[in-house]
Amino acid sequence: MKPNRTVLVVVHTGRPAGVSVARLVVERLTGAGLAARVLESEAAEVGAAAAEAVPVSSRSADGTEMVLAIGGDGTLLRAAEHSRPARVPLLGINLGHVGFLAEADPENLSEAVDQVVERKYIVEERMTVDVTVRTNGDLTAATWALNEASVEKAQRERMLDLVVGVDGRPLSRWGCDGVVFATPTGSTAYAFSAGGPVVWPEVEALLLVPISAHALFARPVVVSPRSVLAAEVIGHAWGQGDTSRAVLWCDGRRMFELDPGAHVEVRRGSEPVLLARLQGASAGGTAAGGTGAEIGPPFTDRLVAKFGLPVAGWRGRAGRRRMPDGGMSNGHAALAPDPGTEVASQRDEEPGGDA
Repeated sequence: MKPNRTVLVVVHTGRPAGVSVARLVVERLTGAGLAARVLESEAAEVGAAAAEAVPVSSRSADGTEMVLAIGGDGTLLRAAEHSRPARVPLLGINLGHVGFLAEADPENLSEAVDQVVERKYIVEERMTVDVTVRTNGDLTAATWALNEASVEKAQRERMLDLVVGVDGRPLSRWGCDGVVFATPTGSTAYAFSAGGPVVWPEVEALLLVPISAHALFARPVVVSPRSVLAAEVIGHAWGQGDTSRAVLWCDGRRMFELDPGAHVEVRRGSEPVLLARLQGASAGGTAAGGTGAEIGPPFTDRLVAKFGLPVAGWRGRAGRRRMPDGGMSNGHAALAPDPGTEVASQRDEEPGGDA
């Protein structure tokens, strides 16, 4: 009898650790009676005979219960290209640095897979952005992003001349390296590097962050999720010529060339990305979509670990305990690694994995 539950496994095959974890995941899923899929482009490296290989397309995750990504945040951004059109949740096993999107680490791999099998996870919506490009009034590109859309100079030695706007009204003109339009999820990625604020993922807002703007007013702007942000490519700044070209990047993965006069609009996405949040053993067997204690650390703890923030002196609430790196645990006992599985966390090198 064919299993009626299927999980698509997406892996960073450039890391041997990722391949070995993927094999273990497929083995544990199929052993529990679930079906596993892998992408055809990764099937040879994964070498899991029990998994079905499917073509790489926007329909790769159709009919699945979940997409499970093994790698860093860059791998999750790639996996989101499969989970979003299928409207299924995405779960990340982090092999990079502390990931803001990944939910579990190799040390609790067994527990994470068990929670998937037992449907002990909740589903969280993450805002996306829809992006359109018009040139001379004609639509030339339409895409989306989970983290950010950025308009950047195409030539390193020259600045761009951009006019940015909000809700159909011009806001400012900058000679700059570009501008980042980010979601709250993307506030800890490119936008953060450009000097933008950290926004908690449950906040609904859009961010506009200039990149190295030569102007007196060049501050990050946070606007309503109902607003429409825009950037128009004028040309090279400071009279350097009239043949300027810019590029539009979405999540560091999809690139579009922009000619002078190109008008980029960014608005709240019509379809969110669904992220799976695991529940601890204390959840009492609640089904997906229920409530329960989470395995993954709270966003605050991820910030502390990611940036090595000093928290000494914090007394906190009863039941909280200090972690060796100075962060605060969420009160759950540490999960023991699966015997025989020794996987070191490694840097993710997929596009967009700088969060």
